Amino acid sequence: MREPIQDQEQALIAALAVLAARDYRFTTISPASHARVLERRAGELGRDLRDVLGWSLPFRPGTIDPELETLLKRAGALDGGEDCVRAAVRVSTLGDRLFVHAAYPTDASDSVFFGPDSYRFAAAIEAELAARSLPAGAHIVDIGAGSGVGGIVAARAQADARVTLTDVNPHALSFARVNAAAAGVRVHTLLDDGLGSVESPIDFAIANPPYIIDDCGRAYRDGGELLGGAIALEMAQLAAKRLSPGGRLLLYTGATIVQGRSPLVEALEHLADTSALRLEWRETDPDVFGEELANPAYREAERIALVVATLHRG
Repeated sequence: MREPIQDQEQALIAALAVLAARDYRFTTISPASHARVLERRAGELGRDLRDVLGWSLPFRPGTIDPELETLLKRAGALDGGEDCVRAAVRVSTLGDRLFVHAAYPTDASDSVFFGPDSYRFAAAIEAELAARSLPAGAHIVDIGAGSGVGGIVAARAQADARVTLTDVNPHALSFARVNAAAAGVRVHTLLDDGLGSVESPIDFAIANPPYIIDDCGRAYRDGGELLGGAIALEMAQLAAKRLSPGGRLLLYTGATIVQGRSPLVEALEHLADTSALRLEWRETDPDVFGEELANPAYREAERIALVVATLHRG
């Protein structure tokens, strides 16, 4: 089922089509790296599309393609006055597709984040589906979908699948609908903090939950207790109850390591043992967000690793 598209969403879909025709490309980096690049350009105004829609620089009206500027206005995606404006969105390249998401900096509690984890999550999904295909007409559910990267990548790899995207953030689901339409895939979006509204069974659940202890409690970033692993564990617990025979959950997340052990992985092992599931997991990067270890909440932590965990039913 194709979701109804609102006028502002239609304008963003059209903007993505124009950007694709202009061969726009931008790789979104981590916020810390983005900040360092902008430090070198302090006081500058944007000169081109990458400045405006990638680096989130302010710009003078009339600087960019008039067609795109008009579409951004229609989408309500320009902030500022007559002399200087700023795009309220960014557009990133992932493979051959464009994804719209929140502008830098992502300080708001309802920001819709896209960054290095998005690229790694997409790669993990593609590798999993290349290694183990899904049955015809499989039901794919992206839990906490954000801008829709995971569900859209899975849908493009499994063209006959039914795809459901859930999130607690209506802004995220709006971006996800835009990105899905631009990618030419059908999705169903649900405003849901779990899986309560999702039809069963689920053949392939995917999740890229937040995993950092965030003092500001931003939903896209704060992983909660268990040293940032609580939301990941909760998503795994919810999915474990809804997987079809032969179904599986792919969880891409961070895992804080304390004295050589991961509390999150140990909790996932316990979940597998008590739910008749088989767990496979691997570290894909041993050390990310090292600057976070200065936070007193991480005083016992050695490092934050990236892990891909798969829970199989049957």
